[in-house]
Amino acid sequence: MPPRYWIITLLLICGTSFSAQAASQPADPQVLHVLNRLGYGPRPGDIDRVATIGVKRYIQEQLSPDSIQEPATLTAKLTQLETLKLPPTQLIQSFRLARMQRQQGQSATANLPRQVLEEAMTARLLRAIDSPRQLQEVLTDFWYNHFNVFAGKGLDRVLVGSYEQQAIRPHTLGRFRDLLEATARHPAMLFYLDNWQNTAPNSSGARGRFRGLNENYARELMELHTLGVKGGYTQQDVIALARILTGWGFCRPNQPEAVTNNGFCFEAQRHDFGDKVFLGQTIKGSGIAEVETALDILARHPATARHISYKLAQYFVADRPPQTLVERLTQRFQATDGDLREVLRTLFQSPEFWDTQSYGAKFKTPYQYVVSSLRATGTDLPNFRPILGQLQQMGMPLYGCQTPDGYKNTQDAWLNADAMTRRLNFATVLASGRLPALSAGIKASGKPVPSVDGIRLAQTLGDRFSPNTTTAIAQSPPQLRAALILGSPEFMRR
Repeated sequence: MPPRYWIITLLLICGTSFSAQAASQPADPQVLHVLNRLGYGPRPGDIDRVATIGVKRYIQEQLSPDSIQEPATLTAKLTQLETLKLPPTQLIQSFRLARMQRQQGQSATANLPRQVLEEAMTARLLRAIDSPRQLQEVLTDFWYNHFNVFAGKGLDRVLVGSYEQQAIRPHTLGRFRDLLEATARHPAMLFYLDNWQNTAPNSSGARGRFRGLNENYARELMELHTLGVKGGYTQQDVIALARILTGWGFCRPNQPEAVTNNGFCFEAQRHDFGDKVFLGQTIKGSGIAEVETALDILARHPATARHISYKLAQYFVADRPPQTLVERLTQRFQATDGDLREVLRTLFQSPEFWDTQSYGAKFKTPYQYVVSSLRATGTDLPNFRPILGQLQQMGMPLYGCQTPDGYKNTQDAWLNADAMTRRLNFATVLASGRLPALSAGIKASGKPVPSVDGIRLAQTLGDRFSPNTTTAIAQSPPQLRAALILGSPEFMRR
């Protein structure tokens, strides 16, 4: 560990009072709890606003994100991202054109895939940091990980932004069944888990690379997306679902355009039209409608209700959530036909959510840590490349999880010595105004970027620190205080 981090660590275990210098009243712990769990932590002024309107009204607002007006500055920044609204069909065509031009040594649109991915990442970070619809942003991250797609796999480099924009965001507070189908129809998922090649072996369309069953998507659809690993399905169910999904893919060159223009295409000549027995129910061979029936069965299965409820409780309450809460959420999921807004409303009203033992108990993932740091310090970055590099170094590149289970959100996955060193390094450069993107701003404007004011940062975060942390901050030079706060045990958790 570099010497300056030993200094920080030593300061954190020394002792006198910092609260007198901060000269503010510690924030209501319930206010801090909702800001940290329903969002990525407070920005300057957030605590006062929630304290004024009350935590119940804040939760109600967050459950209805369309009722919250987004700032014009955020909308203007998003509008500048030209590739953000391109439909999948156009993105796929652009990717193929860029690949062909690279092979021919041309460069006119060869860099387009990189631009598309960077703009998708920029949009995600802009919203997470600046949007007042914080629950919407937290849920986008949650559901993206649940239905993970890896950007490093060929075509998905240009599709992950569209996937998040069109398949995830519109359904984060809707019905789980709709979310499930939106991800199942998007080309990003169909390419990532290889279902676009899934073909009935004896069908008229079985030729070339489309010769046989591919069970990848069928297996993950049950194990990860719906029933869970202990959901009671068998290998025969995996095979039956793979047969149901044959011909389910995305449009390729010279294929008729998808009606919805989302790039989805069903190739009947590659489909298995035989009857199937899936999870004890017979599904008559009928083509594209078979998947609709299968998704209905999966979305309404008790194991799915339990699996989704457990994951939501783990994300919002504790790494090992109380069984009573999971059962209550499961019942609500089933009673409302998978209405996610109502399941979350039950969660946020539960005694388990408001148990003070759970306050600050969840260890932040690298993504949560970086986003909450930028929010708390009010940092306005001209570009996000250094942040994307930080996430890469911390082991959590955006859209970069290779495995279909997505990134974990538990302490076991992220708390280790190397992770702490990298976080303290980030805290130091951010607090001192030496983040590379900010340094570039110095050259452009000729004006130095000021370091983060420690007392103001402490007030933004509610001035609720342990005696050790308060003492360490009080004994440190003013220019080191913000880094100590961002590196404190309290800020590592949410």
